[in-house]
This record gives sequence, structure tokens and C-alpha cells, in this order.
Amino acid sequence: MDSVIEELPLLLQGVVVTLQISVLVILAGSIIGMFGGLGLLYGPLWLRTLLRAYVDFIRGLPLLVTIFIIFYITPALGIEVSGFAAVTVALSIFAGAHISEIVRGSVSAVSRGQNDAAKALGLTFWPRIWSVILPQALPAIIPPWTNTAIEMVKGSSLAYLVSVSELLFQTYKVVGRTGAAMTLYIAAALLYFAINFALSRGGLWLERRIRYTT
Repeated sequence: MDSVIEELPLLLQGVVVTLQISVLVILAGSIIGMFGGLGLLYGPLWLRTLLRAYVDFIRGLPLLVTIFIIFYITPALGIEVSGFAAVTVALSIFAGAHISEIVRGSVSAVSRGQNDAAKALGLTFWPRIWSVILPQALPAIIPPWTNTAIEMVKGSSLAYLVSVSELLFQTYKVVGRTGAAMTLYIAAALLYFAINFALSRGGLWLERRIRYTT
């Protein structure tokens, strides 16, 4: 226990990096997923085809492979990326593919009559989407979106494989110096749990609030 207390500042530095990656990934993945899901439903044929290929291809790849492709192959193309950037981009692409499918399924579940009624009121496409369709789809989007966000926090631990000093990598370095593997990895597990528990509770609160307001 003493080793955990002594090394807590280093572990918290790792927590900060983990949170930085997670926040960027969740934001970028949500933006990609929102427009990707709408594109799958309402885009022209060429766009739907490209988005379907993107979603199916990325969802079929292990996350680690996606990270390694960006980290090791892009430098061969003359594009230098840091480990932090490679992990953030890879996780964002991965999250975007999954959220695209979540948005597509949730929006398509909204009754077509709602869309027709909005058209009858004279609303154009984007006002219909933002004011009528998405508010009704959000209660169905939030739970799987929360699950995806939690998976991305856990997925950020793969950043240690490209030497990013996130929580797991910091724990690994401290264990190598102190030898207190059990207590330090338990401490890291509890920190991951705290982050994901807060995210889970936040998602549940948001879902309830949206259901209440809609």
C-alpha cells in the first residue's frame, strides 16, 4: 500500500493522459459517428457505399491492428505521427465506425410519419434532422454510445504498446522499478473503474434527462 501512495503522482499523470486520449476520442468519434450514421441513411449512393465500406472494414479489424497501421505505416508514407496522435486517431476512427452504426439503427427506428409530418410543416432536411428526428432517436442512442465510450477508455490502455505514458504504461514503469506488481495493478484497475463508473453514471443521467425532456 505504501508503494501505491508513494507512486500515486506518477499514476495520476497517467490518468491525465488517459483522460486526454479518451475525451478527444469520444468527441471525435461522436462527430464522425453522427454524420456517418446520417450519411448511411440519407446520403447519395456513392456516399452510402463509401461509409458502409468504412464501417464494415473498421469494425472487422482488431483495435490494436488499427493502431499499428497508423503508427507504423503512415511514417512509411512520409507522414510522421507521435504515439499519442496515432492512438487518438485510431481510436477515433474505430469509435466513429461503431457510433455510425448506432446512429443509423436508432434514427431508422424513428417512425417515418415523424419525418413526413416535419416535411408537411415545411422543414428542410437539416431542421428536420436536428429538431424532429434526432431528439426522438437520442434515448436509443445514449446507452450504446455510453458502452462505446467506456470501451474507448479501456482501449486507450493499448497506447502503452506505442510508448504513450498513459495509466497502464505509467503503472508498468513503476512496477518495473518497485516490483510491487499486485498492489500497483490493483490500483490501476481501480482508477480505470472510477473513470468508467463515472462515465456510466453520466450516461445514465443523460439518458434519463433526455427521456424526461422528450
